[in-house]
Amino acid sequence: MPATPAWPPKSAPRLFVEDELGDGRIFALEGNQAHYLGKVMRVSPGDTVILCDNITGEWAARVGQVEKRRVDLTVTDHLRPRGEVPDLWLCPALLKKDRFDFVLEKATELGSARIQPMITRRCVADKLNMERARIIATEAAEQCARTALPDIAEPVKLDALLADWPSERAIFFADEEGGEHAADAFCFHEGPAAILIGPEGGFDDAERAAIRAHPQARAISLGPRILRGETAAIAALSVWMAEAGDWPDVGEP
Repeated sequence: MPATPAWPPKSAPRLFVEDELGDGRIFALEGNQAHYLGKVMRVSPGDTVILCDNITGEWAARVGQVEKRRVDLTVTDHLRPRGEVPDLWLCPALLKKDRFDFVLEKATELGSARIQPMITRRCVADKLNMERARIIATEAAEQCARTALPDIAEPVKLDALLADWPSERAIFFADEEGGEHAADAFCFHEGPAAILIGPEGGFDDAERAAIRAHPQARAISLGPRILRGETAAIAALSVWMAEAGDWPDVGEP
């Protein structure tokens, strides 16, 4: 007997929508989302699309009418509730646009709960297109089957960030001059945390001293080599998820 096909199909497109989803609700997707479904994925009436709303979780929807600039969908089944991610903030210094886009994408895929960009003295950029940043994070969440979008915060200067830092959240400061091995620092930590990553030229001496003086801060090392800002962010998040995040929660198939 042939195996029963998986449902919903693993190849079904995934999209986030702004309105809250619910059984039987009808959505008319327009603009870029309609173009993606109709022209890129070439959906037809009766096909399945996976929808997420960042509120109730993940739902299956059935494609109805497909027009040039509009695709109608009817929500049919609740597949998963909105998933939780570890309470970890990534606080990266702003980088050049393409490199920071990469950080936003990979931080979302790796499970960061919040991305808080920083402005430091050696940053080559001091602005972030917030609409673009949220689109990048949303597309990354769609690709990796994440049901909870990360919070993307407006960039803030480092001194302001440290001054308003919540007392219950630990700061793990990636210091190119050395510190505790990241895996050792992370594996015994419990509770809210954040990882601070510097810009292309690193933190200057005054910034490094200010971070080290903060009562919540612990300097960590990411190995013997000097890493680019985007590489350091990905490396630190990966070690965190392996040691203190949700990777250990995933059992073998």
